[in-house]
Amino acid sequence: MKKLTQKMEFKPFVVLLVIIFLCGIISGGDFFKITIVDGHFYGRLIDILRNGSRYAILAVGMTMALGTGGTDISVGSIMAISGAIACSIVDERILQALGGNVFLAVLLALLAGAVCGAWNGFMVAKLKVQPMVATMILLTAGRGIAQLIADGKIVTITNDAYYSISGGYFLGLPVPAFIALIVIVLFLILTRSTAFGMQVEAIGVNQASARLAGIKVERNLWIIYILCGITAALAGIIESAGIKGADCNNCGLMIELDGILAVAIGGTALSGGRFSIISSVIGALIVQTISTTIYAFGVAPELTRVAKAVIVIIVCLIQSKPFMDRVKSLMPKTAKVETQEVHA
Repeated sequence: MKKLTQKMEFKPFVVLLVIIFLCGIISGGDFFKITIVDGHFYGRLIDILRNGSRYAILAVGMTMALGTGGTDISVGSIMAISGAIACSIVDERILQALGGNVFLAVLLALLAGAVCGAWNGFMVAKLKVQPMVATMILLTAGRGIAQLIADGKIVTITNDAYYSISGGYFLGLPVPAFIALIVIVLFLILTRSTAFGMQVEAIGVNQASARLAGIKVERNLWIIYILCGITAALAGIIESAGIKGADCNNCGLMIELDGILAVAIGGTALSGGRFSIISSVIGALIVQTISTTIYAFGVAPELTRVAKAVIVIIVCLIQSKPFMDRVKSLMPKTAKVETQEVHA
């Protein structure tokens, strides 16, 4: 039992269960209600699974960047770029020779995400620019690039095959959940079945020591930011498919903060070092559960971020070892005082 509680995934998982349990109590049980229509599952838990999938995919890539002590605040702009490319190809606004092929549109959008990630990797690994500053360049310019691709318009599409990436179902569950599962499994294999995961942690602890140990720091940083770009692009494709179009102004807007928050809630230190893919995915589900609950209970839009922030503060305090140690240290003292009063 002690080994289980010491695992990095334990606390985020308990927090997720507590939040879901409280939501169920407040909603009178409606939160857990799941209906089946035409063989498809519907309900708030299914909504969390569907909408949380893009957060989970984004958090997986962000975990790699934060694991090295870096960050990527350009993921929202990369989402806008990938969505603009995919929708513009499907709508045959660009590259008409492809005939609106959905597979090629998705492939090229992912390739664009990899190129964006390679740019960030070049800035961080080769030019030694601080990750926050390096990715801020694409954060600023990325939406402009997306606007140029979409010709400054909201690109709307009616392609059912493309819509099914977000709105489709498989075995009664949303397709995005299966896409997220595939991404999670691939990253788990990459980080736990190869030396890559240990190298990422070593870089996060101390780059100089990692370099002296024979780890190719620059090459790994390139790979990490490319992977982060690809996951952001995939999240952008899912989001654009869900709304049947590319809205370059709003696609992925401020989502980089939720991505970083999900990873932080999962327990990965922003300074780098030890990380956990599963913990970050649980953190993403926590973020999505909070959002879904707030909207479901009819909280006013202007209060949504405040309510979300309060809940996040509580979660972060529970996750904080110094805070919990302080709480534990106070509890025996209180009990001791009460015992002395009873004897008196």
